[in-house]
Amino acid sequence: MRAERTDPERKQEKAKLSRGFGLLALLGVILVIAGLVGLVYTGLATLTSMFLFGWLLLIGGVVGLAQAVQSRGTNYFWLAVIVAAINIAAGFVILRRPEASAEALTMFAALLFLTGGLFRLVGALVVRGTNFGLTLVQGAFGVLLGVLVLWSWPSSSQYVIGAFFSLALLFDGLSLVALGFGARRILGLVREDEVAGGPDAADGTRETVGKAPEPDQEQSNN
Repeated sequence: MRAERTDPERKQEKAKLSRGFGLLALLGVILVIAGLVGLVYTGLATLTSMFLFGWLLLIGGVVGLAQAVQSRGTNYFWLAVIVAAINIAAGFVILRRPEASAEALTMFAALLFLTGGLFRLVGALVVRGTNFGLTLVQGAFGVLLGVLVLWSWPSSSQYVIGAFFSLALLFDGLSLVALGFGARRILGLVREDEVAGGPDAADGTRETVGKAPEPDQEQSNN
């Protein structure tokens, strides 16, 4: 009776898991499509990412200000108010001037690539550890990317942010697709193993249980 009650529950749980992983794979496909479209239309992707970033800053600043007002009796009240005000101001500026904000963020990203690449190069040459070659290549790639972005700035701001945003969507979508399909495949293999070994395994255990006392019976008869 216990096995009859638990089998439908297990099937329902597996069906729910399968649907959940299917939705995860579907979300990954949508992200992959969005990433490919963004790589084709990098200018539109740049503006879209700037608007999203601005709205996130604005909404986060409003929520932070509301939380600061609710906790105005604490010692960190003014710090929370200042941080919330900065977020609101930054979000408002980005929404009003997305092109200029993209130029500023592009320069900031290029400087990050340049300084990070230089630090990696110097660290690889000084330390000379086990990953010397990989660190050297990463540093050189960072320096090259920073120089290329700064060389064509501010025209590079029209596609750099959008390209990075689209690549992030693409790789995140591919990872979600791989996770969803891999999990559904594992669930299918588990279901096949249970179907293939269910009745036979039960009969085998019953036979072994029934045959187990035979040596003891022979010894008692002797």
